[in-house]
Amino acid sequence: MNKDHLEAIAFVQKLAWTLGDAHHNFDEVEVVVFPPFTDLRSVQNLVEADKISVKYGAQDVSQHESGAFTGEISAQFLKSLGASYALVGHSERRQYHGEDDLACSGKVRAALGSGITPILCVGETEAELEAFGPSAVPVRQLTAALDGLSPEADIVIAYEPVWAIGTGRVATEEQAEQVCAALRSALRDSLGETCAEKTRILYGGSVKGSNISGLMRQPNIDGALVGGASLDVAEFATISRFKQHAI
Repeated sequence: MNKDHLEAIAFVQKLAWTLGDAHHNFDEVEVVVFPPFTDLRSVQNLVEADKISVKYGAQDVSQHESGAFTGEISAQFLKSLGASYALVGHSERRQYHGEDDLACSGKVRAALGSGITPILCVGETEAELEAFGPSAVPVRQLTAALDGLSPEADIVIAYEPVWAIGTGRVATEEQAEQVCAALRSALRDSLGETCAEKTRILYGGSVKGSNISGLMRQPNIDGALVGGASLDVAEFATISRFKQHAI
């Protein structure tokens, strides 16, 4: 819950300028912002008018198409605003709004039904990590959301260890890779080899310009879901340009 519509316009403009000045290849590394619902129309106008290559999505999506669901935002509403993506099951939604695997599964289907790509967030708390070990909870969350989906479904998975969000702690490259590999294996078991290979798996949890290169060297990490660092244009641009400063 950051930035009103005017601040969002300024942010996206500056991000586009910064990446443009650095000759960023948007076809090679996609850059997506997730502003609050109240900012989406303003961001749409800016992106379309200035032909900006930054894409945008929503921080949440309703399971429902329409009706008596006050405060909900349907996937069709998002599609009409040109949104490409919607986050589903972000750890804050699960923690503060009680979203469970069943709700997340419904949101994944609602997004897909309107041509929005859901980014399904999965991850464990420190207590769950200690109780069940690495990957058990994220794999369970993913498997529940995949139940009944077509192998052709266009989804993105984001592994966000809750214990590493906003704490300054970050999973080691090996820890992140271990869980992301388990998630890809679960995709393979549920929807087949082709789906497992084409689906992007992101890592999110205190991602910064200083650690992005190491994370992106891992074979099962295809991108990053950036939290606090995304509020700083220079830092976010540095993360987006990881290929240009990778060692």
